[in-house]
Amino acid sequence: MVKNINSKKIAKYTLRIPYPYTLKDASSWVLQNSKLWRKKVKSSLNFAIDIGGEVVGGIGLNKIEGHEAELGYWLGEKYWGKGIMTAAVKTLTEYVFKTLPLRRIYADVFLFNKASAKVLQKAGYRYEGRLRKHVLKNGKFIDALLFARVR
Repeated sequence: MVKNINSKKIAKYTLRIPYPYTLKDASSWVLQNSKLWRKKVKSSLNFAIDIGGEVVGGIGLNKIEGHEAELGYWLGEKYWGKGIMTAAVKTLTEYVFKTLPLRRIYADVFLFNKASAKVLQKAGYRYEGRLRKHVLKNGKFIDALLFARVR
C-alpha cells in the first residue's frame, strides 16, 4: 500500500492523503478501519483495491448519514488510465445500493482533477455543480466539482 500511495500527485489530487505517506500512516489507517468495521452503525466503509496480492488503491464511503454518503478513492499512478477506478466505482456503487439503505452517493473532486471527473461520469455519476472555495488544502481554498448518483 505504502509503495503505491506514496506519491506527490496522489497527495495533490486528494484531500486527506499526505505526502510523504509512511508505514505509520498506513498502520493508522488500517487500525482505524478495523475499528469502524466492528461497529454496528457504520459512518465509513473502506476497501482496498488489490491486484495480484498488492494494494494498488482504495475506495470507500465516508459521512454515511441518513440517505447519503460521500465517495472517495485513490489509485497508484502506474495503474492510472486503465479503467480500474471506473470499474471500482461502478462496483462499489452497485454493492452499496443493494446492501445499504442509501439513496444518494456523492463525490467532489478538485476543479483541476479532470481524470477523476471522467471516472465519475463513466461510472454513471451526474455533474451537479461547482462548489466555490469548498476545501482548504495547503493553506489555499480550492473549488471542487460535485457529482452524484441516486438510486
